[in-house]
Amino acid sequence: MVWCACSDRGAIGIFKKQSPHEAYAQKLKDAGLDKTVMGSLWLNNATQIVDKALNISLPYKETGYFAADKPDGAALRFEAKRGRRITVNLVKKPSVNYSIYIDLFQQKDNETSKIIASADTGGIQLQYDIKQDGKYILRLQPELLQSGEYTLTITAGPSLSMPVSASGKPYIGSLFGANRDDGSRKHEGIDIFAPKGTAAIAAANGTVTNVGENTLGGLVVFFRPDDADYTLYYAHLDKQLVQQGQRLKTGDTVGLVGNTGNAQFTPSHLHFGVYGNNGVVNPVYFVEKETGTPAAITGSLTNLNATVRTINALNKLYAGTDNKQPTRLNIPKNTALTVEAATGSWYKVKLPDGVNGYIANDNVAKITTIRNITLKNERALYDAPDSLNAPRKTLLATGKKVEVLAAYKNYYLVKNDALTGWILAAE
Repeated sequence: MVWCACSDRGAIGIFKKQSPHEAYAQKLKDAGLDKTVMGSLWLNNATQIVDKALNISLPYKETGYFAADKPDGAALRFEAKRGRRITVNLVKKPSVNYSIYIDLFQQKDNETSKIIASADTGGIQLQYDIKQDGKYILRLQPELLQSGEYTLTITAGPSLSMPVSASGKPYIGSLFGANRDDGSRKHEGIDIFAPKGTAAIAAANGTVTNVGENTLGGLVVFFRPDDADYTLYYAHLDKQLVQQGQRLKTGDTVGLVGNTGNAQFTPSHLHFGVYGNNGVVNPVYFVEKETGTPAAITGSLTNLNATVRTINALNKLYAGTDNKQPTRLNIPKNTALTVEAATGSWYKVKLPDGVNGYIANDNVAKITTIRNITLKNERALYDAPDSLNAPRKTLLATGKKVEVLAAYKNYYLVKNDALTGWILAAE
């Protein structure tokens, strides 16, 4: 099940249906779990996850892991054009008794990101037709104290069917915005070329709103898809085969492709337009086929949820899934990272202080002993590289030998017998 929320994130109104995520958050509060450490972290992270969204391009695929002892999640930001249908598929492992909440946000400058679509807790797919060009954020957050692997795929395809029958082998030959009449006007649609007499068909279920003729378009039909805030315009038809008010299903014949109007000296084609409440809209994103498939994941999935270390003298952590994205940090050799997900030739990782980003998967390796050191004085072994706030596991005595596994700033990640933790590099 997919539904759309129409008010701002976090505002649960009397007359507004809660998203599955909001309903679960309310259950936590009703049970008093918002007063516990794990519960409050889960609720706070719901907002922080969105604020720390990483940049991706569609289509996109990642395989990741959520650990029960880390009430975290993931958020990905992408750009989308009006008319595209965003499809989110999620495969969970284990597939039962493990819920992940899927929420799609629209991001606007200087405004709070707003949930526009959500998937049921048991759902594995979300679809949403983009109504405005812009940036969107997808958030994944598992239930509290749940562990599991997931594979996420996000694609962008057409929200409408091709309005010319496939029998005519149609192709788009003239794009929106091209100059017309020596530059005195712009093309307000796309031209879809096909042999004369090919069926022009309904691109969605809907209603014919007008059948007529004009100078530029010749024989034309206006068609309103169900629940749409726009009207479709079919022009240069050789014949009109519908009447005003007629109901059509996707694929029903509207008319026949021709070259009436100002197209009499051009090859036969359908001029296809989209008109919204604020004027003309580029139709190509409504009907252009999905292009490409997500890159194959090449990084080892055995590193998911594992701590790894960088192996090069200098390693770049990017804010997005290619090296054209801004560099978040330059990371020295042997820096400790936690692998959250794998995508293409990248790992999505998190530093010990919570900063996240993408790093080339061949820039990291499993943790092994870098060297052994003997402590010259007593050292505290911490849970994290933060001597002021992290819990202390134990005290390591003077003369104790430890294995150095990785580093972060002025701390070493070390192993001593069965214990692994952080010590100050020098005291």
